[in-house]
Amino acid sequence: MKYILVTGGVISGVGKGVIASSFGTLLNSCGIDVTSIKIDPYINIDAGTFSPYEHGEVYVLDDGGEVDLDLGNYERFLDVTLHRDNNITTGKIYKHVIEKERKGDYLGKTVQVVPHITDAIQEWVERVAHQPVKGTAQPQVCIVELGGTIGDIEGMAFVEGFRQFQFKVKRENFCCAHVSLVPMPKSTGEAKTKPTQASVRELRGLGLSPDLIVCRSEKQIGEEVKEKISNFCHVATKQVICIHDLSSIYHVPLLMEEHNVVEFLIERLQLNVPNPRNSLMTRWRDLANRVDTLATAGRKVNITLVGKYTKLEDAYASVTKALQHAAIDRDFNLNLKFVDASHLEKTMQTEDPVKYHEAWKQLCVSDGVIVPGGFGSRGIEGKISACQWCREQKKPLLGICLGLQAMVIEFARNVLGLKEANTTEIDPKTKDPLVIDMPEYHPGDMGGTMRLGKRTTIFKEGDSIIRKLYGNPTSVSERHRHRYEVNPKYVNQLEAKGLRFVGYDSEKTRMEILEYPDHPYYVATQFHPEYLSRPLKPSPPFLGLILAATKGLEKYFSPACPETREIPQQNEKVNGDLPNGVIEPQKNGPLCNGKLVNGMDKMKLCNGTGKFDSNGLGSHDEKESVTSNED
Repeated sequence: MKYILVTGGVISGVGKGVIASSFGTLLNSCGIDVTSIKIDPYINIDAGTFSPYEHGEVYVLDDGGEVDLDLGNYERFLDVTLHRDNNITTGKIYKHVIEKERKGDYLGKTVQVVPHITDAIQEWVERVAHQPVKGTAQPQVCIVELGGTIGDIEGMAFVEGFRQFQFKVKRENFCCAHVSLVPMPKSTGEAKTKPTQASVRELRGLGLSPDLIVCRSEKQIGEEVKEKISNFCHVATKQVICIHDLSSIYHVPLLMEEHNVVEFLIERLQLNVPNPRNSLMTRWRDLANRVDTLATAGRKVNITLVGKYTKLEDAYASVTKALQHAAIDRDFNLNLKFVDASHLEKTMQTEDPVKYHEAWKQLCVSDGVIVPGGFGSRGIEGKISACQWCREQKKPLLGICLGLQAMVIEFARNVLGLKEANTTEIDPKTKDPLVIDMPEYHPGDMGGTMRLGKRTTIFKEGDSIIRKLYGNPTSVSERHRHRYEVNPKYVNQLEAKGLRFVGYDSEKTRMEILEYPDHPYYVATQFHPEYLSRPLKPSPPFLGLILAATKGLEKYFSPACPETREIPQQNEKVNGDLPNGVIEPQKNGPLCNGKLVNGMDKMKLCNGTGKFDSNGLGSHDEKESVTSNED
């Protein structure tokens, strides 16, 4: 096993996650299987109880792990399935060590940071590094990102652990890459290297010497700056990699390839690279160029996101990425606008009329609307109002998790006439509880108490837009994160008035997907489809929203479309996996516009044999976030 440690200096948020993911992409292009570990030096056990304003969104894995959003970058870039243990926190390590001490595993010894905490860190990394993340093959390289910056007191135990670890696994199996900011003050316009020099000096003082120094800057850095960093940081010029701000993150692996990073890693880690290399980087280049073309000369699709945490875009990172993937697939440039749900509420009309009218104006000029999940009561009435307007005005709408619940409450109030309909999260004593808490949820500890992880959703028989988008399977498997569900007692009343629940759980009691047939696209899911979206395998619900917003949904399903292709045979895998979330693909059947399920348009039929060429590219309120129900 080979290890690449990625550390950061000068400031946090410098782009370590994208850099680490790009290392993995380059190694994948050489046919090397890669896994990733993210270390967060906070004392929290996991990210489940974080405010979205603290660390952005909480990313959910197949096994129900609530982790840092950087693991979403790893899964999207590398097209892998990570586990909860791929996210290490100080809290997890200390809990593990304390539990061992309570069991007497240390035989009465004094438990200390060195060696017990540092040993636990090394053992955890070694154990997780060998877990398969793509099929059953064991990874060959593990990329470890150490969060925060070098010198932070929270990360000292991890730095010491890796200082020891580099000797334990031998030099040829360990490589350290240090990502540092090179500021360029506007007053001088000159790149300043002192912060990087100081950061590297501190890293060396802690016992780790960088093999690569990745310099992040606003603008491109000249060769003279690289040479200066090389001289003062005691590395060769080829070991200084300059990554400036780019038009899209898809260019980062390509720029690193131009700097011959992959050749350096192969030589430094003595990797055996199979020949010939696959065409992954060619497809990345095509994707990056396509994104640039759409940004400058492409057609635009206007989507409005009605949310609660709109001050920080990272709070909806996966939703944003999923929308981008779907828009790129349909050759549209995504113009995403954020509207604070509370600004749509009637109380805002008197409190701040300008914000109220601006919010509704943004909703009116959009081509489609998305209502994602959220916590607590703030903004819920605004979300319900947005759902009502989209239903009545036939504006394409996708609701996710709390979005589904808002759509159900709105329909009950305005179509069924149940004016007091509500969720028990907001009003525990409501006369008509359309949304109730689940039996699995037990109040008390907040972390990990929701319905989490990948679960099966079964489709009802009959015509369904969302089922068609998935390729007409009998069921799909998607990731969940919620404590509340639609009250099954009201399902018959809702369906009698036209709302259709087309998907439910394996016990057929929990409603998972709803549609409103008398509408271009009025769809909601209790699960979170954004977590399984990939750059060239967009999530079907998001693809449907973009299609409807661009008036292309009917054409997409039209059998008369000249560009038709066959769906993969049952149990046939494409690029090693079934389409996103699909458990059992449909039998042969055409889709149009040359698009397979989930937009896998890179597959090509080979010489009429019917076999696919598998070249598919598969990257508030604080109080509310802890005490409320939803995601």
